[in-house]
Amino acid sequence: MQLDPRGPRFAAVLTTVVLAVVLVTGWGWLALAQTIVFAITAADPRRGPYALVYRALIAPRLGPATEREDAAPVRFAQLVGFTFLAVASIGYLSGATALGVVFTAFGLLAAFLNAAFGLCLGCEAYLAARRLTARRA
Repeated sequence: MQLDPRGPRFAAVLTTVVLAVVLVTGWGWLALAQTIVFAITAADPRRGPYALVYRALIAPRLGPATEREDAAPVRFAQLVGFTFLAVASIGYLSGATALGVVFTAFGLLAAFLNAAFGLCLGCEAYLAARRLTARRA
């Protein structure tokens, strides 16, 4: 499956905003909502809520994509995001606020790097793991 790379970057912008709000407010339920977004997108990056918004509202104004990227690294990155935000949600909703803050901050850092600079840490980790396993084979 191939993706328009502008879609995941748009999703990273929205994720950055959501996670910044979670850090400022401590809203565990919003962290849980973002966890669900990550779970949906990890299953299929084209079906995630932010991807649907991108395709409906943003992509038509940008024109066709000039390049495509493999969806596997994006799915892995979303799975990593899911893991971090699941821990953050548990922290906030169980009263372990420090745990929630730390894991939300990790997620925010990764989302911000992707949104601002196009650096997807989860994608890079996926590609590094692929290179390591290819060397061993």
